[in-house]
Formats: sequence, structure tokens, C-alpha cells
Amino acid sequence: MTTQTPRTLGTTGPQVSALGLGCMGMSGAYGESDRAESLATVHAALEAGVTLLDTGDFYGMGHNELLIAEALRTAPAALRENALTSVKFGALRGPDDSWNGFDGRPAAVKNFAAYSLQRLGVDHIDVYRPARLDPDVPIEETVGAIAELVEKGYVRHIGLSEVGADTIRRAAATAPIADLQIEYALISRGPEREILPTLRELGIGVTAYGVLSRGLLSGHVAAGQGFAANDFRAHSPRFQGDNLQHNLTLVEALRKIAEQKDVSVAQIAIAWVVSRGEDIVPLIGARTRARLDEALGALDVTLDAADLAAIEAAVPADAAAGERYAPAQMAMLDSER
Repeated sequence: MTTQTPRTLGTTGPQVSALGLGCMGMSGAYGESDRAESLATVHAALEAGVTLLDTGDFYGMGHNELLIAEALRTAPAALRENALTSVKFGALRGPDDSWNGFDGRPAAVKNFAAYSLQRLGVDHIDVYRPARLDPDVPIEETVGAIAELVEKGYVRHIGLSEVGADTIRRAAATAPIADLQIEYALISRGPEREILPTLRELGIGVTAYGVLSRGLLSGHVAAGQGFAANDFRAHSPRFQGDNLQHNLTLVEALRKIAEQKDVSVAQIAIAWVVSRGEDIVPLIGARTRARLDEALGALDVTLDAADLAAIEAAVPADAAAGERYAPAQMAMLDSER
């Protein structure tokens, strides 16, 4: 039986399950999803002891929050009461699915929160965070607005997302920060250079998304595989042409280690992130109960020093081909500056 030993988000954040459920993929980010299966997966996660549900108000333009609201409304009361919501805000979208920048103005922060509270059907959001840094608004103003929501009881904790060390320090000087959400995986190790040391110095936790690198490290992606136009991977450099071929050789090297331990590639990739520190909570983006079960099995995988050395040799830092986002989206990442 997989056990969910709790972890705490930083020195000021809430206690959460060892793995969180990232719900973005249930709202079309990776092609069409099955609503009934999505709801069943959220319920199965709650039943398995997962307490952290991560979403964004711009995932499917509100679709994801409404989905989570339905899942919570139809879950047993005890499970519903244990669930914590982590919400990203600030991304501006168009009816054509376009991205139109980010808005971190204080009035916008409160507006976004009002809509999220209504869609989620809750009286508070457990962790509220700007999805990206608004280059036109000082982070102190954005965080200060969330702090006002905390004072009024609409938000419990303040989080950040994809920001660099300087922004983290400025935010933490403004109000207590529970965690930073950032992509962190075997082939996305940029945070190790400056961001993770800064977070640990300040007592801020990490919710790590993309731990399977959009499915690349799942062991379920094949060479030459095509993706629908509405699938993030159709536009991701790591899934294109020679980049994909190269990256799949890394996956196969990882698969050999996984097979020696009688676990799946996905499980060893998730277990590696779990092993990086008790201040890190990986978010698993399972859209089905089968993928959820596989991901939860990673908590039963123990990696000793020899295992970690073998993994490092098979998939060295900076070994991946291609950036983790297309150029326009990379330019929006304060964490990459």
C-alpha cells in the first residue's frame, strides 16, 4: 500500500501530501480529455491520500476550476475537507485560445480571486500565486495584494511560480511565501543552480510540476509520435524531430535502470524528484486512474546512492535537447533570466 507521508510547504505553508495532483491536463492542454474519467481520477487521488489539487484560473478558461468544484462537491465529505487548492492566476487569454500576457495589478489580483472562489465553490483558496511575473508591475505590489486577501481570509498562503532568485527575495521581504511552483525534473534541472539554494535559505518550499517533462519521461511516448494541434507537445521543442529522437535515447537509458528495480520509467523519474528533498512536493499530471496508480507507486520506490549515481550517469544535467517551452513562452519566464 502506497503511503502518503506528509510534507510541509516551506516554514510557513500548509502540510500536504507527498505528491500533489496537477489538474491542467484535464482541461485540454494535452488534447481532448474525458470528463467522467477526470472526475474519477480526482476522486481516486483524494481516496489515496492526495490532498493538494493544483490548478490555474486560465486552464481551459475556467473549465479546470469548475471541474475541480464538481469533483469536490461529489466527493465524500471527509475527503473534501482534506483537499487543499493551489491556484495560479494572472494569465490573459483570448477566445481563440491565445495568450495575451499577464496582469499582476492589485485590482486584477482581487478580481481574479473573486472569480476563482466562485468557480471553485469554496470560501478560501489555500495557496494563491501569480502564474508568471508581470513585467509592468513590481512583485511587491502583486504579493501585497495577495497578502490583503490573506488578511481577509480569502487566501490562506501565498505562492510564487516560475520566478528567479531576485524576485523570490523581493517577494519574501513583502510577505511570507509558502512555496515556489517551478518545472523540475531529471531533464529540467535549472532550479538547482540558484533558485533552490535561495528557496532553502529563505525557508520556502517547492511544488515541482513537469516531473515527467510533459510525458516525455513517462515511458509512453514513441519516436515519430504525432500530437493534436491543441496538445502542448505539438509546439514543445523537446518533442520535435531530432530533439525527440535524442531525448528518447535518454528515456531508454533510464528504462534500463527502472527495469533493474522492477519499476516503470515514470515511477523512477518521479521517485528521483521525491528524493531531491523533503521540501519538494512533486505534482503529478495524471488524467486517468491508471496513470495515477502508476505515479503513486513512485512513493514505494527507494533510491540509494548507487541508484542515484546510475540515474545521473544515464541522464546527466543539461542532457536534454530543446528548451522546455517554445521561444515566446520562454521569454515570459523570470526564472530563466
